[in-house]
Amino acid sequence: MDSKLFTVLSSIAISMILITMGTGGAFAAQPTTPTLGFGDVNTPGSVRYIEKGQPPIIIHFTVEQAKSRREARGGQHGPPGGGSTKTNNLLFNGGNVETAPKVYLVIWGSQWINNDPSGEEAILTAFLNQVGGSSWLNSVSQYCQGVNKGTEFCNGSGTAAGNPTDMFMQVVYDTGSRAPKRPKQSDLAAEAVHAAELVGNTSAGSNDSAQYIIATASGNSASGFGVQYCAWHSYTSSNYGNIAYTNLPYITDAGAGCGANFNGLGPNAGITIVEGHELAETITDQFPSGGWLDGSGAENGDKCAWISSGQGASTDVAFSTDTFPVQSLWSNAFNSGSGGCVMSY
Repeated sequence: MDSKLFTVLSSIAISMILITMGTGGAFAAQPTTPTLGFGDVNTPGSVRYIEKGQPPIIIHFTVEQAKSRREARGGQHGPPGGGSTKTNNLLFNGGNVETAPKVYLVIWGSQWINNDPSGEEAILTAFLNQVGGSSWLNSVSQYCQGVNKGTEFCNGSGTAAGNPTDMFMQVVYDTGSRAPKRPKQSDLAAEAVHAAELVGNTSAGSNDSAQYIIATASGNSASGFGVQYCAWHSYTSSNYGNIAYTNLPYITDAGAGCGANFNGLGPNAGITIVEGHELAETITDQFPSGGWLDGSGAENGDKCAWISSGQGASTDVAFSTDTFPVQSLWSNAFNSGSGGCVMSY
């Protein structure tokens, strides 16, 4: 455990027990109190943070965290030697992908009012309006549901993950009251359910392929932001069915740790790099960890996060009317089925 994470953990007075969960028998930390706890599962893939009674969450590491984990496995974008699978590719885990994604950007909390110094709302809105149907996102369409657990290549079987041009539905403003300054996982989950209610998605069917991006204002983020993670995604159960959501803090608050000027792409680069990562992961693993993951628990965004040079390096990509910085996404089909990080498909 690195010193920064130890400092964060030391500030949270909780006791933990280890429980086996997730892909490949990874371990996650289960706190004995409702306080949000951080569990380093000691794998090079995604760390699960657990709040008691909540589903697993899969995080997007900061630049430094991703670098240290990649170095620990010799620069590989996949499971280490001795991993639970022989392939470096993603495998299906028997759950859900989003076959017809519907994306909602939720501006949560009165803290947003007159407090958007980097213009993140406008950048996110423009990006989400243009990302659907793009060749950059299209690699998600090779993954599917309704096939056998352990499937590596769908080859036309099952129902494919979707990449429709009209996936972005709307911005949802929930700014009538303050959001918690340090929202817990359960707070974010409750806000996702509330957002579903606000847009009228009050049946399980209406949330089958929906995802809610819970965007918190500058200075207002869940514990651990910028220290270990830049964002994370999870789901929650509700009277409206299972609801997939992303915890998206105000990315530029974290500076270089979450992508400011990454690869010379500008001070706001992290906004779309991070959200693009979470968008693609939620499409291919809607309810973690039942979708597509590798043997270490990494998703299609995790395996290609914060690459600075060579194949799959983050860069500016032209969409329908604007250009946005994005990272690459893992494609099982790349390199004759050996897999790799691609910027288009």
